[in-house]
Amino acid sequence: MTLFTERMRGNGMYILDEPEAALSPKRQLEFIKRMHELVRENSQFIIATHSPILLAYPNSTIIQITKSTMEEVSYEDTNHFITYKHFLANYEAEMANFIL
Repeated sequence: MTLFTERMRGNGMYILDEPEAALSPKRQLEFIKRMHELVRENSQFIIATHSPILLAYPNSTIIQITKSTMEEVSYEDTNHFITYKHFLANYEAEMANFIL
């Protein structure tokens, strides 16, 4: 988090590859708070992520890239949102599929 809080400044362009990789969900929310502060200071972000938390950032443009396409999608239509939503709604059955 030090990188995000100490080294990033307003009026910047930041390209990040999976910044959530070492962050807990709580830290991801802290990252979003800092990112929002920077956006209000005219910064822009391009982020490659698998995190449904980061994907939920309001008013962002989400480009989903697959082997055959690259298209703008809504948050609810991302593969990551669909996977997590299904898992959380059915976690006991999903886990039984993996451990039995």
